[in-house]
Amino acid sequence: MDKFHLYDNIVYFNEKFINNPLKIFSNRKEMTLEGIKQFFIQIDKEEWKFETLCDIYNTLTITQSIIFCSNREKCIWLANKMIENQFTVVQMHENMSQQERDKIMADFKQGNYRVLVTSDIFGRSIDIELISLIINYDLPKLKELYIHRIGRTSKFGRKSIAINFFIQEDIKMLNEIEQYYQTKIEEMPINFTDFL
Repeated sequence: MDKFHLYDNIVYFNEKFINNPLKIFSNRKEMTLEGIKQFFIQIDKEEWKFETLCDIYNTLTITQSIIFCSNREKCIWLANKMIENQFTVVQMHENMSQQERDKIMADFKQGNYRVLVTSDIFGRSIDIELISLIINYDLPKLKELYIHRIGRTSKFGRKSIAINFFIQEDIKMLNEIEQYYQTKIEEMPINFTDFL
């Protein structure tokens, strides 16, 4: 199912099965990519993403970071793989109860975990003060989700880095994101640590 049919199905579901649904709109003026340096890393094979991720964490000293995955299964797999490799990681995805997610967020905000691996369930509430690195392990399925993953509320005025992993079939989405947000996502330079 392509992204447009997915969106149409969500709209159809809401209109057909939910009586008088509550609609929440974010204020686009508050959402901004300002102060976020955006990079991409082209990876030849999906299975090489994890090694690339480890290289990034071995290069940087990061207080806290968030890694976005495309779905629950990838989120669980990546979190477990990182734990096996001695990372202090917690995961959060849509199959968890609200109570579980609230507990995970409270622990993450208190600094009990260095890395949060999540699906798009978390994208709309990303403003945590200590975060300076966001990694899109998978690009979002919908370009509209990109700003919710990496965007900031302008009042915080913090600087951060967003690193986007992509494989060959993601090139179209990367281009769509750049055009939609009128932004430039650059290839990650060797000195990217200078931006933190």
